[in-house]
Amino acid sequence: MKRREFFKKGTKAVVAAGVVPIIASSCASTNDILDDRNKDKWYHLGTGKKGIPNRKKIVNYDVAVIGGGAAGICAAVAAARNGSKTVLVQDRPVLGGNASSEMRVHLNGVNNLKGKAERETGIIEEILLHNRFENEQESFPVFDHVMYDFVVREPNLTLMLNTQAIEAVMDGDKIKSAKCWQSTTETLYTINAPVYIDSSGDGLLGASAGAEYRTGREGKAEFNETYAPDEPDGWQMGATLLMSSKDMGRPMKYTPPSFAIKYTHEGGHKRRKFAGFQDGIWWIEVGSDGDIIGDAEINRHKLMGYLHGVWDYIKNSGNFPEAENLALDWVGSLPSRRESRRFIGDYIVSEKDMTEHKHFYDAVAFGGWSLDEHNPGGIEDISEPPSYFHYHFEEVYQFPFRSLYSKNVSNLMFAGRNVSQTHIALSSSRIMATCSLQGQAVGTAATICNRKNVLPREVGKNHINELQEMLMRDDAFIPKRPANDPKDLAKKASLIFGSSTLSGDVKNLLNGISRDIDGAINHWKSDGLNAELQLEWESPVDLSSVELKCDTNVKRNIMMRKDSRNNELYGNHVPKEMLKSLSLQARVNGKWHDLGSIENNRTRLIKFKFDNLKTTAVKLKLKETYGAVNVKLFEIRCYS
Repeated sequence: MKRREFFKKGTKAVVAAGVVPIIASSCASTNDILDDRNKDKWYHLGTGKKGIPNRKKIVNYDVAVIGGGAAGICAAVAAARNGSKTVLVQDRPVLGGNASSEMRVHLNGVNNLKGKAERETGIIEEILLHNRFENEQESFPVFDHVMYDFVVREPNLTLMLNTQAIEAVMDGDKIKSAKCWQSTTETLYTINAPVYIDSSGDGLLGASAGAEYRTGREGKAEFNETYAPDEPDGWQMGATLLMSSKDMGRPMKYTPPSFAIKYTHEGGHKRRKFAGFQDGIWWIEVGSDGDIIGDAEINRHKLMGYLHGVWDYIKNSGNFPEAENLALDWVGSLPSRRESRRFIGDYIVSEKDMTEHKHFYDAVAFGGWSLDEHNPGGIEDISEPPSYFHYHFEEVYQFPFRSLYSKNVSNLMFAGRNVSQTHIALSSSRIMATCSLQGQAVGTAATICNRKNVLPREVGKNHINELQEMLMRDDAFIPKRPANDPKDLAKKASLIFGSSTLSGDVKNLLNGISRDIDGAINHWKSDGLNAELQLEWESPVDLSSVELKCDTNVKRNIMMRKDSRNNELYGNHVPKEMLKSLSLQARVNGKWHDLGSIENNRTRLIKFKFDNLKTTAVKLKLKETYGAVNVKLFEIRCYS
């Protein structure tokens, strides 16, 4: 069978041919052979043990998340925090996927809506804020450890690094278990879980499960897409290798390696620019019109050659005298992939869903990066621009839950670039922070599945309001969908007032919209510090937690950039607007009692938890921000 025919036949051909199962079964049979035939060949001098250790393990979890990029991290953390015993399986030694030190792509999101940001909140913002506190030097290797810390500190979450999910074991239309190979320990894990989330990008687990997927570009007619090609084809956006250089303070020579592919800029499209080459060139990429996964190693070798060819051109063409003192400081060896499999859900998001801002009753995430389709030929077609910015959004669009679970594998969800969407829609939603919102959504949905003993499709049909409310309580934002949690006692308060008001209205804190958006003000801002905020109830209420959402300036991006940009659109530090120090009191039997204080807050969503009490009022004392002279809040909630 020709490679392209093999690829186009999809998962059934893969499984029928035995490609994926052979990997798993060969691991198992090797251990069996060693156990049976070579049990006396190995002798441990320290313990006196003979034979081969049993390196097959069966483990059980409530949720199994495959893929430790930004989407997978957010999915796993969301599931764990909401009560599910969760495992996160990552095939690399570090977390972060394209944002890790292995690839060093900026963790972008909705960072440029016609020159303004509309940054994501929730778990992905927590990660980026954690990095701002712990990695002021903006080191990508340190960012690996920041993400590692963020994951392993969750008590309900187990992390498996250097582990790849290689085969799904099926029970009808459900995944019964996932066979996972941990290369560092030579261990074959069988992971049993009622719910699986494939956020691995390429989606090997989902593919081996027989989940329907497609690759390549749809033609214009199928979804009435303006920017699709006239006819469908196999082209997929390429993978990129990045590099960075260092100023050595003296002239530095460069000789390209044997595998370099010579590059000349003459004849190249004018948008193939070299500006900022010191920090890498994003258009050193190679795409595919066939099996982009099967060709990964061929393309990796090409990309390494093209990268050194471009650097040779920069150093030795004479066109870049400013590069005289520069030397390569870091060179990527693991390409950052943009596209491969796209699984099929109950809904396929397409171009006009985004550009016409379709309202979805099951919206759980949002996006707004441009329709940014990279030239499928990549650097091998330099006459074309490196990317086509087809459409620039002026406001964010919704993303539906129906596109985040499999149409035909009943307990499989996905998040990231492998979700149910067209090639053109992918050109926008593939951005990592957008993928992270999808991850938080499916991780939260997995918890509902476990609580109610239902499958993802039923969550979408019968429990979507509960899912949306849980997401918004956890500081995810859903456009055009105000929160209205019936359990929130703050909405039942008879009175809410602040000690001073500079802008907004204190009643905005109860309107269910946790940011200023679409020209509307949804905040309360104090006039100076210290400031106070108070809620009153006519009759005593049982209370055990108070939650509020402070300002972190979602109009300004905080992801780490190689150029450490610091302007109106990008910030390279902890947001000065964020609330740093505050305390909480409750009025019981006419007297105020201290319930807690926070001196070095590090998140937008701030929670006070305390023993249940009956109270008629709570008072927040807002003492200090990270630099702003006033404090801005967007929401307050109270729960028993």
